[in-house]
Amino acid sequence: MPKLGMEPIRRRQLIEATIAAIQEGGLAEATVSRIGHRAGLSPGIIHHYFEDKDALLEATMRALASDFRLGIVKRVARETAPLARLGAVIEGFLAPEQLTPQTVAAWLAFSALVRSKPRLARIQRVIVRRLHSNLKHELKRVVPAAEAEQIAEGLGTLLDGLWLRAATSPTGPDPASAHRLAFDYLELQLARSRTNRQV
Repeated sequence: MPKLGMEPIRRRQLIEATIAAIQEGGLAEATVSRIGHRAGLSPGIIHHYFEDKDALLEATMRALASDFRLGIVKRVARETAPLARLGAVIEGFLAPEQLTPQTVAAWLAFSALVRSKPRLARIQRVIVRRLHSNLKHELKRVVPAAEAEQIAEGLGTLLDGLWLRAATSPTGPDPASAHRLAFDYLELQLARSRTNRQV
C-alpha cells in the first residue's frame, strides 16, 4: 500500500514520465508500461493513481495547462501598466519553458487528440478562452471595448501560429523573433486605434 502523502508525488512522477514518453516515441508509444518504466513504477501502481491511460493523459494535459497559466500569471503580476501586462502575457505564451522539446511534443500530441477526446477538448477551450480574456482585459484599458475584442482575437490567433511555427521549426524555436512579431502586431493595432479615434 502506498505511503500516506505519496499520492501527489507519485502523480507528478507519472505525469512527468508521460511527457517524457510522448517526446521519446510519440503518443502511440507512450504505453502505460513504458510510462511506468520511465517513472520507476509498475503498471499496477499506475492504475492505483489513475483509472486508465485516458485519465493519465487528461491529468498530464491539465498539469501542462496549469504550468502554462502560472507562468503567465507570475509575469503579469510583476507589472502594473496595461501595455506592460500585455507584454507579460505575450512573453508568458512564448516563454522558453513552453518551447522545450518535451513540452512541445506533449502539446502537439494533445492538440491532435482534442477532436476525439471531449475532456481534452474542454481543457483546450479553457486555455483559449483564458488567453482571450487576459488579452481583452488589458486591451480594454487602452482601447474601446469593441476594438479590444477584435485585437485580442487577432493577437491570440497570431500567438497560436507563432507558437506552432516556433515549435515545429527544423532549426529550433526562436522566441526572440516570435516576440518581435507579436509586439509589432500589437503596436500596429494600437496605432490604428489611436488614428481611428482622432478622425
